Amino acid sequence: MLDLNKNRIPGHIKKIHLIAVCGTGMGALACMLKDMGYEVTGSDEKIYPPMSDFLAAKGIALMQGFSADNLSYRPDLVVVGNAVRRDNPEAVKMAELGSCFCSMPQALNRFAGDGKSSLIVTGTHGKTTTTSILAWILYKAGLDPSFMIGGITKNFNSNYRIGKGKYFVVEGDEYDTAFFDKGPKFLHFDPLIAILTSIEFDHADIFRDLEHVKETFSRMIEKISPGSSLIVFDRDTNIKSLIRNSSCKIEKYGKNSDSDWKLGSFRVEPPWTFFEVMKKGKAFGSFKTKLIGEHNLLNALSVIAAADNLKVPVDTIHDALETFEGVKRRQEIRGERKGITVMDDFAHHPTAVKETIKAVRPFYPDGRVIAVFEPRTNSSMRKVFQDVYPLSFDKADIVCISKPPLLGKIPFDERFSSEKLVQDLKIMGKDAYFFSNTQAIIDFIVKAGKSGDLVLIMSNGGFENIHERLLAALGAGCGMV
Repeated sequence: MLDLNKNRIPGHIKKIHLIAVCGTGMGALACMLKDMGYEVTGSDEKIYPPMSDFLAAKGIALMQGFSADNLSYRPDLVVVGNAVRRDNPEAVKMAELGSCFCSMPQALNRFAGDGKSSLIVTGTHGKTTTTSILAWILYKAGLDPSFMIGGITKNFNSNYRIGKGKYFVVEGDEYDTAFFDKGPKFLHFDPLIAILTSIEFDHADIFRDLEHVKETFSRMIEKISPGSSLIVFDRDTNIKSLIRNSSCKIEKYGKNSDSDWKLGSFRVEPPWTFFEVMKKGKAFGSFKTKLIGEHNLLNALSVIAAADNLKVPVDTIHDALETFEGVKRRQEIRGERKGITVMDDFAHHPTAVKETIKAVRPFYPDGRVIAVFEPRTNSSMRKVFQDVYPLSFDKADIVCISKPPLLGKIPFDERFSSEKLVQDLKIMGKDAYFFSNTQAIIDFIVKAGKSGDLVLIMSNGGFENIHERLLAALGAGCGMV
Protein backbone atom coordinates (compact mmCIF):
# COMPACT_ATOMS: atom_id res chain seq x y z
CA MET A 1 0.00 0.00 0.00
CA LEU A 2 1.33 3.44 -0.90
CA ASP A 3 2.07 5.83 1.94
CA LEU A 4 0.21 8.91 0.77
CA ASN A 5 0.93 10.80 3.99
CA LYS A 6 4.43 11.67 2.84
CA ASN A 7 5.08 15.26 1.84
CA ARG A 8 5.81 14.50 -1.81
CA ILE A 9 4.17 12.35 -4.43
CA PRO A 10 6.65 9.64 -5.46
CA GLY A 11 8.10 10.65 -8.80
CA HIS A 12 7.47 7.31 -10.51
CA ILE A 13 3.68 7.65 -10.45
CA LYS A 14 2.46 8.41 -13.96
CA LYS A 15 -0.12 5.74 -14.68
CA ILE A 16 -3.12 5.34 -12.37
CA HIS A 17 -5.91 2.77 -12.57
CA LEU A 18 -9.22 3.11 -10.70
CA ILE A 19 -11.25 0.01 -9.82
CA ALA A 20 -15.02 0.80 -9.82
CA VAL A 21 -14.48 4.08 -11.64
CA CYS A 22 -18.10 4.86 -12.49
CA GLY A 23 -19.21 5.92 -9.02
CA THR A 24 -19.79 9.65 -8.50
CA GLY A 25 -16.70 10.13 -6.33
CA MET A 26 -14.40 7.79 -8.22
CA GLY A 27 -15.41 9.25 -11.57
CA ALA A 28 -14.67 12.76 -10.35
CA LEU A 29 -11.32 11.64 -8.96
CA ALA A 30 -10.43 10.04 -12.30
CA CYS A 31 -11.16 13.33 -14.07
CA MET A 32 -9.17 15.32 -11.53
CA LEU A 33 -6.15 13.05 -11.97
CA LYS A 34 -6.47 13.29 -15.75
CA ASP A 35 -6.62 17.10 -15.53
CA MET A 36 -3.48 17.00 -13.39
CA GLY A 37 -1.59 15.23 -16.17
CA TYR A 38 -1.68 11.58 -15.10
CA GLU A 39 -2.43 8.69 -17.46
CA VAL A 40 -5.73 7.33 -16.15
CA THR A 41 -7.64 4.11 -16.80
CA GLY A 42 -10.67 2.69 -15.05
CA SER A 43 -12.85 -0.39 -14.86
CA ASP A 44 -16.36 -1.13 -13.64
CA GLU A 45 -19.11 -3.72 -13.94
CA LYS A 46 -21.73 -1.31 -15.18
CA ILE A 47 -20.40 1.25 -17.65
CA TYR A 48 -23.20 3.36 -19.11
CA PRO A 49 -24.13 7.02 -19.72
CA PRO A 50 -23.89 9.63 -18.45
CA MET A 51 -20.77 8.71 -16.47
CA SER A 52 -19.27 6.60 -19.26
CA ASP A 53 -19.65 9.47 -21.75
CA PHE A 54 -18.25 11.94 -19.23
CA LEU A 55 -15.14 9.83 -18.59
CA ALA A 56 -14.63 8.99 -22.25
CA ALA A 57 -14.79 12.68 -23.17
CA LYS A 58 -11.92 13.22 -20.74
CA GLY A 59 -9.84 10.65 -22.60
CA ILE A 60 -10.01 8.07 -19.81
CA ALA A 61 -9.76 4.49 -21.10
CA LEU A 62 -12.66 2.45 -19.70
CA MET A 63 -12.62 -1.33 -19.28
CA GLN A 64 -15.95 -3.19 -19.10
CA GLY A 65 -16.04 -5.60 -16.18
CA PHE A 66 -13.43 -6.55 -13.63
CA SER A 67 -10.53 -8.67 -14.85
CA ALA A 68 -6.96 -9.37 -13.82
CA ASP A 69 -6.02 -8.48 -17.42
CA ASN A 70 -7.01 -4.86 -16.73
CA LEU A 71 -3.81 -4.53 -14.70
CA SER A 72 -1.59 -6.17 -17.33
CA TYR A 73 -0.15 -2.80 -18.33
CA ARG A 74 1.19 -2.46 -14.76
CA PRO A 75 -0.12 0.90 -13.54
CA ASP A 76 2.04 2.72 -11.01
CA LEU A 77 -0.89 3.17 -8.63
CA VAL A 78 -4.27 1.46 -8.20
CA VAL A 79 -7.11 3.36 -6.52
CA VAL A 80 -9.69 1.01 -5.00
CA GLY A 81 -13.33 2.12 -4.72
CA ASN A 82 -15.29 1.28 -1.57
CA ALA A 83 -17.67 -0.97 -3.51
CA VAL A 84 -14.75 -3.28 -4.41
CA ARG A 85 -14.52 -6.52 -2.44
CA ARG A 86 -11.34 -8.27 -1.41
CA ASP A 87 -12.06 -11.13 -3.84
CA ASN A 88 -12.49 -8.80 -6.83
CA PRO A 89 -10.26 -10.18 -9.65
CA GLU A 90 -8.41 -6.88 -9.94
CA ALA A 91 -7.90 -6.61 -6.18
CA VAL A 92 -6.49 -10.15 -6.16
CA LYS A 93 -4.17 -9.39 -9.09
CA MET A 94 -3.11 -6.11 -7.46
CA ALA A 95 -1.97 -8.07 -4.40
CA GLU A 96 -0.18 -10.69 -6.53
CA LEU A 97 1.75 -7.97 -8.39
CA GLY A 98 2.57 -6.09 -5.21
CA SER A 99 1.09 -2.96 -6.77
CA CYS A 100 0.98 0.35 -4.95
CA PHE A 101 -2.66 0.93 -4.00
CA CYS A 102 -4.80 3.28 -1.95
CA SER A 103 -8.41 4.26 -1.31
CA MET A 104 -10.34 7.06 -2.99
CA PRO A 105 -10.15 9.55 -0.08
CA GLN A 106 -6.42 8.85 0.34
CA ALA A 107 -5.82 9.66 -3.32
CA LEU A 108 -8.11 12.67 -3.20
CA ASN A 109 -6.45 14.09 -0.12
CA ARG A 110 -2.93 13.51 -1.38
CA PHE A 111 -3.21 14.46 -5.04
CA ALA A 112 -5.96 17.09 -5.20
CA GLY A 113 -5.60 18.41 -1.64
CA ASP A 114 -1.80 18.43 -1.50
CA GLY A 115 -0.60 21.62 0.19
CA LYS A 116 -4.13 23.00 0.61
CA SER A 117 -6.28 23.66 3.68
CA SER A 118 -9.28 21.33 3.78
CA LEU A 119 -12.79 22.60 4.49
CA ILE A 120 -15.04 19.62 5.24
CA VAL A 121 -18.84 19.41 5.33
CA THR A 122 -20.22 16.39 7.19
CA GLY A 123 -23.52 15.17 8.62
CA THR A 124 -26.40 12.87 7.82
CA HIS A 125 -28.30 15.54 5.87
CA GLY A 126 -27.51 18.50 3.65
CA LYS A 127 -23.86 17.73 2.87
CA THR A 128 -24.04 18.14 -0.89
CA THR A 129 -25.97 21.41 -0.92
CA THR A 130 -23.91 22.90 1.92
CA THR A 131 -20.60 21.95 0.29
CA SER A 132 -21.79 23.43 -3.01
CA ILE A 133 -22.74 26.74 -1.39
CA LEU A 134 -19.36 26.95 0.33
CA ALA A 135 -17.46 26.27 -2.90
CA TRP A 136 -19.48 28.93 -4.75
CA ILE A 137 -18.96 31.58 -2.07
CA LEU A 138 -15.19 31.00 -2.08
CA TYR A 139 -15.17 31.15 -5.87
CA LYS A 140 -17.12 34.42 -5.89
CA ALA A 141 -14.67 35.75 -3.29
CA GLY A 142 -11.82 35.20 -5.76
CA LEU A 143 -10.24 32.45 -3.63
CA ASP A 144 -10.14 29.99 -6.56
CA PRO A 145 -11.01 26.85 -4.53
CA SER A 146 -10.65 23.22 -5.42
CA PHE A 147 -13.57 20.98 -4.51
CA MET A 148 -15.06 17.50 -4.57
CA ILE A 149 -18.81 17.22 -4.07
CA GLY A 150 -21.30 14.35 -4.17
CA GLY A 151 -23.56 16.06 -6.69
CA ILE A 152 -23.34 18.22 -9.81
CA THR A 153 -23.36 21.90 -8.87
CA LYS A 154 -25.22 23.95 -11.46
CA ASN A 155 -22.93 26.97 -11.14
CA PHE A 156 -19.92 24.89 -12.18
CA ASN A 157 -21.80 22.11 -14.05
CA SER A 158 -19.43 19.72 -12.30
CA ASN A 159 -18.87 17.94 -8.99
CA TYR A 160 -15.16 18.70 -8.91
CA ARG A 161 -12.74 21.53 -9.61
CA ILE A 162 -9.00 22.04 -9.44
CA GLY A 163 -8.27 25.60 -8.42
CA LYS A 164 -5.04 27.41 -7.66
CA GLY A 165 -6.25 28.76 -4.32
CA LYS A 166 -5.29 27.41 -0.91
CA TYR A 167 -8.66 25.88 0.01
CA PHE A 168 -9.93 22.39 -0.81
CA VAL A 169 -13.68 22.00 -0.16
CA VAL A 170 -14.80 18.41 0.42
CA GLU A 171 -18.07 16.68 1.14
CA GLY A 172 -17.08 14.48 4.06
CA ASP A 173 -18.69 11.05 3.79
CA GLU A 174 -19.21 8.84 6.85
CA TYR A 175 -19.44 5.74 4.67
CA ASP A 176 -16.61 3.20 4.90
CA THR A 177 -13.46 3.74 2.86
CA ALA A 178 -12.40 0.42 1.30
CA PHE A 179 -12.19 -3.32 1.99
CA PHE A 180 -8.80 -2.70 3.60
CA ASP A 181 -10.01 0.33 5.57
CA LYS A 182 -13.47 0.08 7.14
CA GLY A 183 -13.22 3.51 8.75
CA PRO A 184 -15.20 6.49 7.39
CA LYS A 185 -13.87 8.48 4.46
CA PHE A 186 -13.86 11.79 6.35
CA LEU A 187 -11.13 10.61 8.73
CA HIS A 188 -8.61 11.00 5.90
CA PHE A 189 -8.80 14.80 6.10
CA ASP A 190 -7.41 17.27 8.63
CA PRO A 191 -9.83 20.18 8.24
CA LEU A 192 -9.13 23.82 8.94
CA ILE A 193 -12.92 24.21 9.23
CA ALA A 194 -15.50 21.44 9.52
CA ILE A 195 -19.28 21.84 9.32
CA LEU A 196 -21.47 19.23 11.03
CA THR A 197 -25.12 19.57 9.96
CA SER A 198 -26.80 16.64 11.71
CA ILE A 199 -26.39 13.14 13.10
CA GLU A 200 -29.10 10.51 12.57
CA PHE A 201 -29.13 6.79 11.95
CA ASP A 202 -28.55 5.94 8.28
CA HIS A 203 -26.55 3.51 6.13
CA ALA A 204 -28.06 0.46 7.82
CA ASP A 205 -25.81 -1.77 5.72
CA ILE A 206 -22.68 -0.66 7.62
CA PHE A 207 -23.91 0.89 10.87
CA ARG A 208 -25.50 -1.26 13.60
CA ASP A 209 -27.50 1.52 15.23
CA LEU A 210 -27.43 5.22 16.15
CA GLU A 211 -24.72 4.70 18.75
CA HIS A 212 -22.48 3.21 16.07
CA VAL A 213 -23.07 6.30 13.91
CA LYS A 214 -22.30 8.59 16.85
CA GLU A 215 -19.08 6.69 17.56
CA THR A 216 -17.97 7.35 13.98
CA PHE A 217 -18.66 11.09 14.17
CA SER A 218 -17.03 11.20 17.60
CA ARG A 219 -13.80 9.92 16.04
CA MET A 220 -13.94 12.74 13.51
CA ILE A 221 -14.54 15.40 16.17
CA GLU A 222 -11.72 14.08 18.35
CA LYS A 223 -9.35 14.20 15.37
CA ILE A 224 -9.93 17.90 14.56
CA SER A 225 -6.87 19.96 15.52
CA PRO A 226 -7.16 22.41 18.44
CA GLY A 227 -6.44 25.31 16.10
CA SER A 228 -9.28 24.38 13.74
CA SER A 229 -12.99 25.23 13.91
CA LEU A 230 -16.05 22.98 14.07
CA ILE A 231 -19.36 24.61 13.11
CA VAL A 232 -22.34 22.62 14.43
CA PHE A 233 -26.14 22.78 14.29
CA ASP A 234 -27.44 23.89 17.69
CA ARG A 235 -30.61 21.77 17.91
CA ASP A 236 -29.15 18.35 17.25
CA THR A 237 -28.99 16.49 20.58
CA ASN A 238 -26.69 13.83 19.12
CA ILE A 239 -24.16 16.48 18.15
CA LYS A 240 -24.46 18.16 21.54
CA SER A 241 -23.46 14.97 23.32
CA LEU A 242 -20.31 14.60 21.22
CA ILE A 243 -18.78 18.07 21.39
CA ARG A 244 -18.58 18.48 25.15
CA ASN A 245 -14.93 17.47 25.39
CA SER A 246 -13.77 18.72 22.01
CA SER A 247 -10.43 20.52 21.96
CA CYS A 248 -11.13 22.51 18.79
CA LYS A 249 -13.01 25.79 18.52
CA ILE A 250 -16.78 25.22 18.46
CA GLU A 251 -19.25 27.59 16.81
CA LYS A 252 -22.97 26.88 16.94
CA TYR A 253 -25.51 27.90 14.31
CA GLY A 254 -29.25 27.53 14.07
CA LYS A 255 -32.27 28.92 15.88
CA ASN A 256 -31.20 29.20 19.52
CA SER A 257 -30.83 32.75 20.81
CA ASP A 258 -27.52 32.00 22.54
CA SER A 259 -25.86 30.45 19.48
CA ASP A 260 -22.96 32.17 17.71
CA TRP A 261 -25.02 32.31 14.49
CA LYS A 262 -28.80 32.56 14.50
CA LEU A 263 -31.29 32.37 11.66
CA GLY A 264 -33.52 35.41 12.01
CA SER A 265 -36.82 36.15 10.34
CA PHE A 266 -37.43 34.97 6.80
CA ARG A 267 -40.17 35.23 4.21
CA VAL A 268 -40.98 33.47 0.97
CA GLU A 269 -41.71 35.43 -2.20
CA PRO A 270 -41.35 32.80 -4.97
CA PRO A 271 -38.86 32.19 -6.40
CA TRP A 272 -36.94 34.02 -3.63
CA THR A 273 -36.54 33.50 0.07
CA PHE A 274 -35.35 36.49 2.10
CA PHE A 275 -33.71 35.91 5.47
CA GLU A 276 -31.86 37.69 8.27
CA VAL A 277 -28.73 36.49 10.07
CA MET A 278 -27.57 37.34 13.57
CA LYS A 279 -23.97 36.94 14.79
CA LYS A 280 -23.53 36.80 18.56
CA GLY A 281 -26.85 38.53 19.07
CA LYS A 282 -26.24 41.38 16.61
CA ALA A 283 -27.46 41.87 13.06
CA PHE A 284 -24.95 40.44 10.58
CA GLY A 285 -26.72 40.77 7.25
CA SER A 286 -29.80 40.35 5.06
CA PHE A 287 -29.72 37.77 2.28
CA LYS A 288 -31.84 36.38 -0.55
CA THR A 289 -31.66 32.99 -2.17
CA LYS A 290 -33.53 30.65 -4.48
CA LEU A 291 -32.89 27.79 -2.08
CA ILE A 292 -36.16 26.28 -0.86
CA GLY A 293 -36.99 25.53 2.76
CA GLU A 294 -35.85 26.38 6.26
CA HIS A 295 -33.44 23.43 6.28
CA ASN A 296 -31.62 24.97 3.32
CA LEU A 297 -31.51 28.36 5.05
CA LEU A 298 -29.80 26.60 7.95
CA ASN A 299 -27.37 24.99 5.51
CA ALA A 300 -26.63 28.45 4.13
CA LEU A 301 -26.21 29.80 7.65
CA SER A 302 -23.50 27.25 8.43
CA VAL A 303 -21.64 28.33 5.31
CA ILE A 304 -22.01 32.00 6.21
CA ALA A 305 -20.29 31.17 9.52
CA ALA A 306 -17.48 29.35 7.71
CA ALA A 307 -17.06 32.16 5.16
CA ASP A 308 -16.89 34.75 7.92
CA ASN A 309 -14.14 32.68 9.56
CA LEU A 310 -12.25 32.96 6.28
CA LYS A 311 -12.76 36.76 6.20
CA VAL A 312 -15.06 36.72 3.17
CA PRO A 313 -16.86 40.12 3.01
CA VAL A 314 -20.58 40.19 3.75
CA ASP A 315 -21.35 41.76 0.36
CA THR A 316 -19.61 38.85 -1.38
CA ILE A 317 -21.58 36.31 0.65
CA HIS A 318 -24.80 38.15 -0.25
CA ASP A 319 -23.96 38.12 -3.96
CA ALA A 320 -22.96 34.45 -3.90
CA LEU A 321 -26.17 33.32 -2.21
CA GLU A 322 -28.24 35.35 -4.66
CA THR A 323 -26.49 33.78 -7.65
CA PHE A 324 -26.25 30.22 -6.30
CA GLU A 325 -28.15 28.03 -8.76
CA GLY A 326 -28.40 24.90 -6.68
CA VAL A 327 -27.45 21.27 -7.22
CA LYS A 328 -28.80 18.83 -9.75
CA ARG A 329 -31.24 16.34 -8.22
CA ARG A 330 -31.82 18.59 -5.21
CA GLN A 331 -35.27 20.16 -5.68
CA GLU A 332 -34.41 20.40 -9.38
CA ILE A 333 -37.29 21.32 -11.68
CA ARG A 334 -37.07 18.96 -14.63
CA GLY A 335 -39.87 20.55 -16.60
CA GLU A 336 -43.49 21.66 -16.76
CA ARG A 337 -46.32 20.30 -18.88
CA LYS A 338 -49.85 21.68 -18.96
CA GLY A 339 -49.28 23.57 -15.72
CA ILE A 340 -47.94 20.50 -13.87
CA THR A 341 -44.39 20.88 -12.56
CA VAL A 342 -42.09 17.85 -12.26
CA MET A 343 -39.35 18.14 -9.63
CA ASP A 344 -36.48 15.74 -8.94
CA ASP A 345 -35.01 15.32 -5.47
CA PHE A 346 -32.48 12.96 -3.87
CA ALA A 347 -34.41 12.61 -0.58
CA HIS A 348 -34.57 9.07 0.81
CA HIS A 349 -34.07 9.28 4.60
CA PRO A 350 -37.37 9.90 6.47
CA THR A 351 -36.15 13.26 7.77
CA ALA A 352 -35.05 14.37 4.30
CA VAL A 353 -38.38 13.31 2.78
CA LYS A 354 -40.32 15.20 5.44
CA GLU A 355 -38.23 18.39 5.18
CA THR A 356 -38.28 18.38 1.37
CA ILE A 357 -42.07 18.13 1.16
CA LYS A 358 -42.41 20.79 3.85
CA ALA A 359 -39.98 23.05 1.97
CA VAL A 360 -41.68 22.96 -1.43
CA ARG A 361 -45.24 23.32 -0.12
CA PRO A 362 -45.22 27.19 0.15
CA PHE A 363 -43.91 27.55 -3.41
CA TYR A 364 -46.98 25.84 -4.91
CA PRO A 365 -49.90 27.36 -2.95
CA ASP A 366 -52.43 27.02 -5.76
CA GLY A 367 -51.94 23.33 -6.45
CA ARG A 368 -51.35 20.00 -4.79
CA VAL A 369 -48.09 18.32 -3.89
CA ILE A 370 -48.02 14.81 -5.35
CA ALA A 371 -45.14 13.03 -3.57
CA VAL A 372 -43.63 10.09 -5.45
CA PHE A 373 -41.16 8.02 -3.40
CA GLU A 374 -38.89 5.16 -4.46
CA PRO A 375 -37.17 3.32 -1.58
CA ARG A 376 -33.88 2.08 -3.03
CA THR A 377 -31.04 2.86 -0.60
CA ASN A 378 -29.60 0.17 1.63
CA SER A 379 -31.42 1.81 4.54
CA SER A 380 -34.77 2.63 2.92
CA MET A 381 -35.11 -0.93 1.58
CA ARG A 382 -34.77 -2.21 5.14
CA LYS A 383 -37.57 -2.06 7.69
CA VAL A 384 -35.50 0.05 10.11
CA PHE A 385 -37.60 3.10 9.14
CA GLN A 386 -40.86 1.25 8.42
CA ASP A 387 -42.73 2.92 11.30
CA VAL A 388 -41.10 6.32 10.74
CA TYR A 389 -41.83 6.93 7.06
CA PRO A 390 -45.62 7.44 7.53
CA LEU A 391 -44.86 10.61 9.49
CA SER A 392 -42.79 12.02 6.62
CA PHE A 393 -45.63 12.64 4.16
CA ASP A 394 -47.99 14.79 6.24
CA LYS A 395 -47.59 17.88 3.99
CA ALA A 396 -48.26 15.96 0.76
CA ASP A 397 -51.73 15.89 -0.80
CA ILE A 398 -51.25 12.64 -2.74
CA VAL A 399 -48.60 10.02 -2.00
CA CYS A 400 -47.34 7.48 -4.54
CA ILE A 401 -45.03 4.75 -3.19
CA SER A 402 -43.21 2.42 -5.55
CA LYS A 403 -42.06 -1.12 -4.96
CA PRO A 404 -38.37 -1.14 -3.98
CA PRO A 405 -36.41 -2.15 -7.09
CA LEU A 406 -33.56 -4.10 -5.43
CA LEU A 407 -35.23 -5.99 -2.59
CA GLY A 408 -33.42 -9.18 -3.56
CA LYS A 409 -30.27 -7.71 -2.03
CA ILE A 410 -31.92 -7.53 1.41
CA PRO A 411 -32.53 -10.55 3.69
CA PHE A 412 -36.22 -11.45 3.67
CA ASP A 413 -36.87 -10.70 7.34
CA GLU A 414 -35.20 -7.27 7.08
CA ARG A 415 -37.11 -5.99 4.04
CA PHE A 416 -39.10 -2.77 3.92
CA SER A 417 -42.73 -3.03 2.78
CA SER A 418 -44.09 -0.32 0.51
CA GLU A 419 -47.53 -1.89 0.79
CA LYS A 420 -47.49 -1.52 4.58
CA LEU A 421 -46.36 2.10 4.29
CA VAL A 422 -49.35 2.85 2.05
CA GLN A 423 -51.69 1.07 4.45
CA ASP A 424 -50.33 3.10 7.36
CA LEU A 425 -50.69 6.33 5.39
CA LYS A 426 -54.31 5.51 4.57
CA ILE A 427 -55.03 4.84 8.25
CA MET A 428 -53.68 8.34 8.90
CA GLY A 429 -56.16 9.71 6.36
CA LYS A 430 -53.68 10.26 3.53
CA ASP A 431 -54.52 9.77 -0.13
CA ALA A 432 -51.84 7.13 -0.73
CA TYR A 433 -51.21 4.50 -3.41
CA PHE A 434 -48.84 1.58 -3.98
CA PHE A 435 -47.38 0.89 -7.43
CA SER A 436 -45.50 -2.20 -8.54
CA ASN A 437 -43.86 -0.51 -11.53
CA THR A 438 -42.88 2.91 -12.83
CA GLN A 439 -45.26 2.98 -15.78
CA ALA A 440 -48.23 2.57 -13.44
CA ILE A 441 -47.13 5.68 -11.53
CA ILE A 442 -46.88 7.65 -14.78
CA ASP A 443 -50.33 6.51 -15.92
CA PHE A 444 -51.84 7.48 -12.57
CA ILE A 445 -50.36 10.98 -12.55
CA VAL A 446 -51.40 11.64 -16.16
CA LYS A 447 -54.99 10.95 -15.12
CA ALA A 448 -54.94 12.56 -11.66
CA GLY A 449 -52.71 15.58 -12.29
CA LYS A 450 -54.14 19.10 -12.52
CA SER A 451 -52.72 22.44 -13.55
CA GLY A 452 -50.87 23.98 -10.59
CA ASP A 453 -49.78 20.62 -9.15
CA LEU A 454 -46.20 19.79 -8.20
CA VAL A 455 -45.05 16.23 -8.77
CA LEU A 456 -42.15 15.76 -6.34
CA ILE A 457 -40.18 12.64 -7.28
CA MET A 458 -37.82 11.43 -4.54
CA SER A 459 -35.20 8.75 -5.18
CA ASN A 460 -31.44 8.37 -4.99
CA GLY A 461 -31.42 6.46 -8.27
CA GLY A 462 -32.47 6.93 -11.88
CA PHE A 463 -36.01 5.63 -11.18
CA GLU A 464 -36.18 4.24 -14.73
CA ASN A 465 -36.05 7.76 -16.20
CA ILE A 466 -39.47 8.52 -14.70
CA HIS A 467 -38.99 12.30 -14.96
CA GLU A 468 -38.62 12.47 -18.75
CA ARG A 469 -41.16 9.72 -19.32
CA LEU A 470 -43.72 11.53 -17.18
CA LEU A 471 -43.09 14.86 -18.90
CA ALA A 472 -43.51 13.21 -22.29
CA ALA A 473 -46.75 11.52 -21.21
CA LEU A 474 -48.13 14.74 -19.72
CA GLY A 475 -47.10 16.85 -22.68
CA ALA A 476 -48.74 14.91 -25.48
CA GLY A 477 -46.42 16.71 -27.87
CA CYS A 478 -46.47 20.18 -26.33
CA GLY A 479 -43.20 22.03 -25.71
CA MET A 480 -41.62 22.57 -22.34
CA VAL A 481 -42.66 25.77 -20.60
